[in-house]
Amino acid sequence: MNTVLRQADQIRPVADRIGSDDEAIATARRLAAQFAARAAERDADRILPFTELDLLAQSGLLAITVPAQYGGLDVSNAVLAEITAILSEADGSIGQIPQNHFYILEALRTDGGEEQQRYFFGRVLSGDRFGNALSERGTKTVGHYNTRITRDGPGYRINGRKFYSTGVLFADWITIFALDPEDRLTMAFVPKGTEGVEIVDDWDGFGQRTTGSGTTILDNVYVSADSVVFHHKGFERPTTIGSVGQIIHAGVDLGIARAAFAETLDFIRTKSRPWMDSGLDRASDDPLTIAKVGQIAIRLEAATALVERAGHKVDAAQVETTEEKVVAATLAVAAAKVLTTEVAIEASNTLFELAGTSSVQAGLNLDRHWRNARTHTLHDPVRWKYHVVGNYHLNGVTPPKNGAL
Repeated sequence: MNTVLRQADQIRPVADRIGSDDEAIATARRLAAQFAARAAERDADRILPFTELDLLAQSGLLAITVPAQYGGLDVSNAVLAEITAILSEADGSIGQIPQNHFYILEALRTDGGEEQQRYFFGRVLSGDRFGNALSERGTKTVGHYNTRITRDGPGYRINGRKFYSTGVLFADWITIFALDPEDRLTMAFVPKGTEGVEIVDDWDGFGQRTTGSGTTILDNVYVSADSVVFHHKGFERPTTIGSVGQIIHAGVDLGIARAAFAETLDFIRTKSRPWMDSGLDRASDDPLTIAKVGQIAIRLEAATALVERAGHKVDAAQVETTEEKVVAATLAVAAAKVLTTEVAIEASNTLFELAGTSSVQAGLNLDRHWRNARTHTLHDPVRWKYHVVGNYHLNGVTPPKNGAL
């Protein structure tokens, strides 16, 4: 049965402040160790990670991209992606949940007004979380929307229905994307519990099972004018909105790949038997197995390096937001997303190929890595990233401006 969730007001301590990139990485590793302990159980029984998301928000990690002028750390996008990978290696669902939160912060940085930035960045620094109400079913493409925002006195009303609302179950603010009467895309911040908002816990994907990516129903929801950002402006000029969102997705896939690889090593060392024709005493001495492990390890190194390089290109484009630098960032992030997608699927397949039949026991739940990889890598299909990169190099066609690039 689907569960309809409404959130009452909560009193909680102000989030910690993280003072450096190194501290951010260390904090992510500390939390990841905690999150990994019950990740298989949460996936198997679909236990939503409310406690874990509270710890994540309290740690200050969700505020690390707040610009320095508003009191934030403003970390490198390379660090943001690595933190995402660290969390995703521990639990792919937990690693994905903040993706929309950070995308929203980048959109706010790019197109929000001064007072909007000051207020909402301040809320994030205190520990608030943003969840998205973006994607819809039944539209021509994922880039089309039926949800509408219309004027109502000094504010607006929003009506519509959203699906794949990752993060909303755990959020303090629902960030609703809707078209205005001129078909321009807006982004509106609505507190959780606002009248007319229903959050339905009906996500039933076979992977990323605890992201809480269910349905959000918007019935004549009121939003004040000062909580509406004209998101379409971010795609009418060169910006890094899409690149930031996409490099986080790449970090999720990288983390899932690392998790599958770590499980592969452990299983081969401790449980796998050598093939009967190998003449060996240990599966870990099989030269074919060793070569395949080396192949995955090398591709993981390449993916890690490419994600880091892409992150620095996004940094450069944020500092000097020219067409040239934004295109360079877009292409680098697209390449990173392709490679992390491929290594996530390959590493999770290889786990079973090398570990053998005993690895498929349901009680081990090792298949969660493949399910997570296969589900998450469906975001923004890589076949179109190949096309974008190739079309630029061959024909000089500038990549389109949207949140998927």
